[in-house]
Amino acid sequence: MDEDNGFKSFFIRGLIIIMIAIVFLFIGGALTLGILSVINKVSPSDLLKGSSKLLLEEFDKAINEVVEGITPSVVNIKVTIKVQDIFGQTQEQEGIGSGVIYTEDGYIITNNHVAGSAEKILVTLYDGSEYPAELVGADEKTDVAVIKIEADNLEAASFASMDDIKVGDMVIAVGSPYGLDQTVTMGVISAKGRDITIPVNLIQTDAAINPGNSGGPLVNSNGEVIGINTLAAPGTSIGFAIPSDTVVNIAKQIIEYGRAIIPYMGVEMAESTTDVIGVYINSVTQGYPAEKAGIKAGDIIVEMDNIKVSNPYELFAQILRHSVGDKVTVKIYRNGEYLTVTLKLVEAPAT
Repeated sequence: MDEDNGFKSFFIRGLIIIMIAIVFLFIGGALTLGILSVINKVSPSDLLKGSSKLLLEEFDKAINEVVEGITPSVVNIKVTIKVQDIFGQTQEQEGIGSGVIYTEDGYIITNNHVAGSAEKILVTLYDGSEYPAELVGADEKTDVAVIKIEADNLEAASFASMDDIKVGDMVIAVGSPYGLDQTVTMGVISAKGRDITIPVNLIQTDAAINPGNSGGPLVNSNGEVIGINTLAAPGTSIGFAIPSDTVVNIAKQIIEYGRAIIPYMGVEMAESTTDVIGVYINSVTQGYPAEKAGIKAGDIIVEMDNIKVSNPYELFAQILRHSVGDKVTVKIYRNGEYLTVTLKLVEAPAT
């Protein structure tokens, strides 16, 4: 009985202390608001309205700074491609897209489906100047292409890793939807790791992406490119972007070798249907890194380089962040145990 009375007394004292603290906070806030009202010679209600307006103005200013920082790095791309009509005759057809300046000396990143099959490429910069461009190289699997114009002192964009973004983060898309240069739309990151049409860990966003936006940047609140816009779900406000980690790695390879050299570990992958979240290994290719490192059919890969993977697309995305010859650590689950192995990535065989 004494214990119950002691507990009740302690509980009541705690409630009283909390109530006193709330009262003091309220009084302190009211006094602060009153002092600020006197200093600014306005009523408390007007001061609160002014604070809301100030917050909105600061938000607008922040968005303006991001847009002003990224737009000089965004280009309009017009292409001419050759197609065959129903009679087998070859005709020229025009298309539009967007791109983002990668280097000051004229390398520009865009999509393979924008420039990969182009006969002619014309780039229009932010200031309206036009340059013919050459295709440096393109990769159909990742939908990344690099083109080059003869120009110097360009405004190269900054890139940030996908690891630094979270679902719900604000993003801005810039491009030329329907040929309308330097169109800006805003939204949020809706999801990460989408496996839509191409085997890349795509970023999903509700920032409006339309035909012509392809190849343009998706940027974060710091004005850094986190992805290259690649497609939109027809009839929806859902868009997708290739993560910058993949884009930059593929672009570097294209610039250096004229083509993408895709790293490979030598496994056939599937989603895990067990209680263990990861990538199920259906089989390993004899003579390739996975087999040499001791990975076996039936293993479940749960991490690569300490980053968790839950499906084949996430694992492939981690592989694409590396180059041929890189060593990676792979954590696997096998027969109730977790094992870690190290392997060196090789070039994927031609398919």
